[in-house]
Amino acid sequence: MGDVIGRGGMATVHLGNDTRLGRKVAVKLLKPSLANDPAFRTRFRQEAQSAARMAHPTIVRVYDAGEETVTEPSGAEVQVPYIVMEHVDGRPLSDIIADGPVSSSEAVRITEGILTALEYSHRAGVVHRDIKPANIMVTHSGQVKVMDFGIARAITDTSATVAQTTSILGTASYFSPEQARGETVDARTDLYSTGVVLFELLTGRPPFLGDSPVAVAYQHVSEQPVAPSTITPDVSPALDAVTLHALVKDRTRRFQSAAEFRTDLQQAAAGQVPSSTRKLQQQHAHDASTMLFGVNPRTTSNPAVAFRELDDDTAEHRPQRTQNRPPVAWIWVGIVLIVAVIAAMVFFVANLQPGRAPVSSSVTVPNVVGASWSSAASTLKKSDLTPVKVEENSDTVDSGMVIRTEPGSGNTVARKYDVDVVVSSGPAQVNVPDVANQSQDDATQALKDAGFQVGAVTSDYSPSVPEGTVMSSDPGAGSTATKGTVVDLTVSNGKVQLPDVRQQPFTEANQTLQNLGLKVAQNPAYTCTGGAVTQQDQPAGDIAQGSTVTLTYCAGSAQPQQTQQPDPGNGNDGGNGKGGDRGNNG
Repeated sequence: MGDVIGRGGMATVHLGNDTRLGRKVAVKLLKPSLANDPAFRTRFRQEAQSAARMAHPTIVRVYDAGEETVTEPSGAEVQVPYIVMEHVDGRPLSDIIADGPVSSSEAVRITEGILTALEYSHRAGVVHRDIKPANIMVTHSGQVKVMDFGIARAITDTSATVAQTTSILGTASYFSPEQARGETVDARTDLYSTGVVLFELLTGRPPFLGDSPVAVAYQHVSEQPVAPSTITPDVSPALDAVTLHALVKDRTRRFQSAAEFRTDLQQAAAGQVPSSTRKLQQQHAHDASTMLFGVNPRTTSNPAVAFRELDDDTAEHRPQRTQNRPPVAWIWVGIVLIVAVIAAMVFFVANLQPGRAPVSSSVTVPNVVGASWSSAASTLKKSDLTPVKVEENSDTVDSGMVIRTEPGSGNTVARKYDVDVVVSSGPAQVNVPDVANQSQDDATQALKDAGFQVGAVTSDYSPSVPEGTVMSSDPGAGSTATKGTVVDLTVSNGKVQLPDVRQQPFTEANQTLQNLGLKVAQNPAYTCTGGAVTQQDQPAGDIAQGSTVTLTYCAGSAQPQQTQQPDPGNGNDGGNGKGGDRGNNG
């Protein structure tokens, strides 16, 4: 198993190598805390088996899944659920959207790929439940692939609340209304989430934003999305209609299948009026519950608005209006009644006795725990109380969320009373301890004692740090980070990399090896000159610290022989030499 190539709220993804089949794979290691629940383990195995049976070009294949028993540095054994799946060479759709909205044609193409995968999985009886850009890959050739089928079900089926589910899955931005309400989901849930992804592809942002997952989930249940063209004017009315049809709250009026969704999307891309969405318009036109005096109050966020901007070729097919609004006389009666009620209220207020309070002088502090500061302040002000923000570190409550109020909820206080709202500022910032030159076990314990988690442990070469001893950490010693931050360690492998010093001058080669902490044994060769190293007894590569390396080098003398002239005879030379000497001396 290799480097980390992805990290999410519920798992870490590593690049792996299938040694048996000789292929790259992606290994997803789920959080060990998930395996503590027996119900999750059972559901996880069932869903992994269902996902492994699906083989389609638009679905990331699942090769294997199970649980691995891992011994933590503390000695405790934990079960780590894992999934081995196809490695996709490409980019997550979330990274593509982070660069900004894509063109309408590209958004349609990507969404068609998602719907093709969902159509196949729904026929196989598998509902994804967590369609979002992070679970969609786009290869370098443009192929769309959907991953993590069935994992969301194993999580949501064992989570009691929306908050617990979103803490694992990471976001509520793609929840369907039925998911937010905790109801049973079906294939139409995936189509709603796909509509959210289509909205984000066209606009660069999800349809609903909030300070917390609960706030976003509430909007999915109660708020109507705006048309994508109000954010990106280039979006056509037909694409507006298809997107808003996919985001209908009532699943019975939403797209009923991935094939229906894809057909409408293709018609909208071709500039035609989508057929199924046209039926939705007619349903809204005849739905008395959405009409007030014949006018739909939600037209600003309904697919019917987009259709009014389309071609007028549908005018001849529109049903003739019958009596779908009250008679004019009844309208005037209603106006008169409203005026009368307002006049009565004004008369009542004007005739209140002086000194008699029209309302109670005390109020009950509402419960705002878990809400954002802005939401809590608004709620307290509506109760005629004065919110006072007090920040406090918390390891359990997300930053910006209310921990408690003082006085607490349910207490009765006077109006305008100052209520301290204790808001989490997130985990406390602590200094990363210096664990250099400590053993890996000691360093791990020191980091845990300081409130950090140990992440990847990487080995590296060192000429002096003993094997198994920590060389550095990331974040580094002395830096500040929040509790719970993952700290990676670099540990010495007890080796150095021996270079090839042949053909180098002996003095230079000797100094190079000494700088690596190695010992040099000299083996001079007098058959050659120049002082260059001709041999080393250890090949270049990894070698243990402090090892001895024998270098053979040329140590012969470079001076020529004493004889410079050819001599015809030794006897004559000797005589001449001696005679000359004597003559000169004499």
